[in-house]
Amino acid sequence: MAVSTSNASELTAEQVQKVLVKPLEAASTFLATGVRIVDTAGPLRLPKLGTATSPGWFAENAQITPEIDPDFDEIELLPSTIKSVKTLTRFSNELARQSVIALDAALKERLVKDVADTIDKQFWSASNGATKTLPEGILNYAGQSVTSVGTLTLDHLLDAEDKALSANVNPSNLKWAMTSRELTKLRKIKEATGSAKYVLQPDATRAGGYSIFGHPVVVTNRIPDTTGTPDTGNIILADFSQVVVARDMAPSVKLLDQTFGDYDQQALRVVARYDVAPLNANAIVKLTGITI
Repeated sequence: MAVSTSNASELTAEQVQKVLVKPLEAASTFLATGVRIVDTAGPLRLPKLGTATSPGWFAENAQITPEIDPDFDEIELLPSTIKSVKTLTRFSNELARQSVIALDAALKERLVKDVADTIDKQFWSASNGATKTLPEGILNYAGQSVTSVGTLTLDHLLDAEDKALSANVNPSNLKWAMTSRELTKLRKIKEATGSAKYVLQPDATRAGGYSIFGHPVVVTNRIPDTTGTPDTGNIILADFSQVVVARDMAPSVKLLDQTFGDYDQQALRVVARYDVAPLNANAIVKLTGITI
């Protein structure tokens, strides 16, 4: 019998493909919703016109009274207290030379992705930004709410849309944001008991896209549940153009090839700094207390 790879595998070279296998991960979604992004190196102040005045009807030659003094407000972003997202990874020069893939490129991709995901998770959260050390999460905005939803139905979504329309939000700008769990619940709703026909259908004009009552759906599993007894889910209906993101630094990579020279090591450092706030809180409607 001839010697072959099947009976002398020890003599064959190990096959290592120069392909890095990546896990399936959630996409960063918040910055892709249509929020306004403003680049700034320091604190940002956005002047805001206050509530509407009340002009009156007056006859010819009648005195116009009283005089109206419009009020003004402002939105403050990126105060000096806002922290940055930072991470650093060291690796030996031996590993860099012997790796079958471009190690620095692979690590850069991994770290930038992780920093972006950390920011995304914070923006979708219910984090309180009162101390202004972390950006405030969208579930903590003052906004409007449909509370104690319980078992989710399409009527609850219409209630949220009604609140947005009552606040004069442009309906063409509205988008839903929900987890895949809530989207699946809604997709399972059928036309009638015993019917095999589902009420919601995918948007045929968008690859993998969904819309509900004409509003696009942003699917993100980074919207957190509200902890309690029991835990409950959340959905957001918003005009995201009424949300502003102040960006000091997008995820930026620095290769440190001398800092750890006494260890014969290099390092990659990734830094990002953002803040976020609603321009008009009433353009955000939260559905809370959804039975999981």
